[in-house]
Amino acid sequence: MSQAAIPGRASRPDIAEHLAEAIFSGRYAPGDFVPKELDLCEQFGVSRSTVRSALQTLVAAGLLTRISGQGTRVRELPEWHLLDPQVSIWMARFAQPNPRIQREIFAFRVAVEPFVARLAAENATAADLLEIETAFEGMIRALEQDDLRWQGRSHDDYDVDFHEAVFAASHNLVWAQISHVLKPAIALLVEKSNHSAHELNDSMERHRRVMEAIRLRQPEQAAAAALAVLDRTGRDLGLEGLPRTLPSIEV
Repeated sequence: MSQAAIPGRASRPDIAEHLAEAIFSGRYAPGDFVPKELDLCEQFGVSRSTVRSALQTLVAAGLLTRISGQGTRVRELPEWHLLDPQVSIWMARFAQPNPRIQREIFAFRVAVEPFVARLAAENATAADLLEIETAFEGMIRALEQDDLRWQGRSHDDYDVDFHEAVFAASHNLVWAQISHVLKPAIALLVEKSNHSAHELNDSMERHRRVMEAIRLRQPEQAAAAALAVLDRTGRDLGLEGLPRTLPSIEV
């Protein structure tokens, strides 16, 4: 029987996750020192080896650096291994209060997704179109429900599926892999931006135009439609500075 299954026995605290939450939420900013090993031992009631193992996990993820004779300090954001799957999951779970991380994710999406949508319009197969359409239908069906859930999944889940399907339809190995790694990060912005019926309906129309442009093999229109989706996301998030270098569409 595992430790977690023994009645009355408390599970071991996840110190790495506790510190990751504090870092991604901004409670420990880059340059700050996290508590010393002995303080963490006392706080969590664990051995020093357990604390060191947790700290090493965050060091390996690029979040922390050990400084001899001083302690353990949070590294600068560009040094974090954001494409590491575990780091990406932490980012999605804990970074919502951190506006800088939201801006960085959004800037990446603005730079990449119109180009990927263009590739999808050029390369999508019938199977790819089915994946995109299935995700879109899930978004629409979820909107019809009071709790925004359909077939056990949320509207946000289908929204993330939609974007992942567009990346896959590009048939570029690198972009497809990046979409898998960044899925939690994309989910972070989706969850924060989708929050009112009016905005959701407007967002659905913008997503539909992406889908139709890909289906009709219209690369330029697909890129413009993807930019329009992100324009909606940016407004919902209160982010400015969306580039206007791509052709516009009526929304």
